[in-house]
Amino acid sequence: MHNETIGEHLVRCGVSRRRFLRFCLELAVVAPAGVAWADKTRGAEMARQIAGARRPSVIWLHMQDCTGCSETLLRTSAPDLAELILHLISLDYHETLMVGSGHQAEASLHQAMSENAGEYVLVVEGSIPRKDGGVYLKIAGENGIDLLERVAANAAAVISIGSCASWGGIPSAAHNPTDAVGVSSVVRDKAVVNIPGCPANPYILLATVLQYATAGTLPLLDDLGRPLFAYDRVLHDHCPRRAHFDKGEFAGAFGDEGHRKGWCLYHLGCKGPVTHAPCSTRHFNEVVDCWPIGIGAPCYGCTEKEIAFRVPMFDTVKPESFAPAASFAPIYHETKTVSPVAAGVAGAVIGGLAGAGLATARSLDKKDEEEES
Repeated sequence: MHNETIGEHLVRCGVSRRRFLRFCLELAVVAPAGVAWADKTRGAEMARQIAGARRPSVIWLHMQDCTGCSETLLRTSAPDLAELILHLISLDYHETLMVGSGHQAEASLHQAMSENAGEYVLVVEGSIPRKDGGVYLKIAGENGIDLLERVAANAAAVISIGSCASWGGIPSAAHNPTDAVGVSSVVRDKAVVNIPGCPANPYILLATVLQYATAGTLPLLDDLGRPLFAYDRVLHDHCPRRAHFDKGEFAGAFGDEGHRKGWCLYHLGCKGPVTHAPCSTRHFNEVVDCWPIGIGAPCYGCTEKEIAFRVPMFDTVKPESFAPAASFAPIYHETKTVSPVAAGVAGAVIGGLAGAGLATARSLDKKDEEEES
């Protein structure tokens, strides 16, 4: 039922209004700012826009890939996979996740393309091999180049998920034996949104698809086709180790004193100063340390076309800027004694706020129960 809105689908599936509003608030927290529907100050209005949007049909193609971006999608928790696929989008073809195979899978692809011609969103994972006419990748007897051109021809939007689909990724590294390229090197007659990363952050994809569903537009892009709301600044600007960089405190080797203390990893080859990515502020699947710098490894610039898989991992790069941000907190804070009067006032204020919050929560729960009944 692709003609029904997201709201109508939720009602049909028995999802309560309370659960949907909670879901929208969770999405507002994890989704990038700057997209048309993500107005975090007006949760009800955001819910109205999403509920009124038509569920977009999504066709997902696999090319030369490791399926890492799909694996990251499977591990989303806010929203979780079931809500992402069953409620927000209609995932009509995905070679890894779909139940059918062989002729049944091909029939699903043709049906999705014919029923949603000119309206479906095409997501491509993996690079496309062009050498020798594309013989290094075939699906149902059709090479990857022809398959991509055929499916992209009637797509309303084309999204490259991951660094491989964005510009070739690992398969395109020297000496690039299959002449692997990104989607935009094959699809030239329409705009291609690149969401690089190895793997890419699934919430950037979700935000992009929802903007298309609610507003019929795609996000603003930089000169590499990346959404500006996620790739407008270098990771270095918001790195949790940035204060150590400004102070000149660097780890010199893995396991040394500076490394154990959490000092800057620049001298170990960190590419954060030239890498445009949101990893330091929008974490993978709600795990704060689930990224290289978070576990004590240098960033290797997987979102940068001229850096990832081209510049050796432990080679240093020239930072875009050395100027520290005035808003950064110092590494060490002076501790001062808090007077008993100040402590008492603070306790009274916090207690009052907690009481007010509890009363409001009970009131909302009671109102929700009355509406549902």
